[in-house]
Amino acid sequence: MTASVTSAPAIVRTIPEMRKAIREYRSQASPGATVGFVPTMGFLHEGHASLIRRSNLDNGLTVLSIFVNPLQFGPNEDFERYPRDESRDLEVAAAAGADIVFLPSVEEMYPRRTATQITVAGVTERLCGASRPGHFDGVGVVVTKLFNIVSPDRAYFGLKDAQQVAVVERMVQDLDQPVEIVPCPIVREADGLAMSSRNVYLSADERREALVLSRTLAQVPAWIASGMTAERLEAAVTAGISASPLAVIDYVEALTYPSLTPPAADVPLSDADERLIVAVAVKFGRTRLIDNILISVPEA
Repeated sequence: MTASVTSAPAIVRTIPEMRKAIREYRSQASPGATVGFVPTMGFLHEGHASLIRRSNLDNGLTVLSIFVNPLQFGPNEDFERYPRDESRDLEVAAAAGADIVFLPSVEEMYPRRTATQITVAGVTERLCGASRPGHFDGVGVVVTKLFNIVSPDRAYFGLKDAQQVAVVERMVQDLDQPVEIVPCPIVREADGLAMSSRNVYLSADERREALVLSRTLAQVPAWIASGMTAERLEAAVTAGISASPLAVIDYVEALTYPSLTPPAADVPLSDADERLIVAVAVKFGRTRLIDNILISVPEA
């Protein structure tokens, strides 16, 4: 049975303990009972809670991991200041119904320098992969380690980082990892801002100006329906975001999804026969936010 919303999850901090908990569950569970897994870096919000609740619907046991992975941060990024609040995270996990929270230390996950690399070519070469070299190599290593430790049947990822979902899906396919990847919709604040652990960094002015992202992306279906090419669409999104005086654009790209390849040049996107993504990364002050819209052309 899945934990109720009032039950405190079991807290596990070591790899042997985590493996033992999964073995014990599988030995005692009814035939066909499955394990769902929600990997996170903590500082949980409603987006994470929605993943936990989805896992509860699909599985007999839900494992949540909280681990700020140093391998996916560059030398000038925010690993040290990335927000952490274990007690608050455990409250969110309990309220959402997680059964087990895996809370390993960096030393537990990486007792020695990691010599193994996992690179997913192609889908990592654009968007955040271009502006954050090595980021997705770190994601590949930590996700593979977590899959090996937890042995889930299904793993749940939010589509706010749609590139990460595409990378993990391709890795799982290429390596025949026995886990189903379940992409879940972006969860937004009431005013449209995509929920993110990094939103806490925004000043009041930056928080207000950041709404330009969701407002601009909301216009994408109409722009596609009007017959824009990818180049014109990217220009329109760039102009919309640039209306904010605080926005510093990292990238704006319109690509096919999940291959993350450019659509044919000079062909209206309304004629595309593949799913499309318009993805953006924008800095407000010191805080880098990502957002996107995924769309099938008939929807436009």
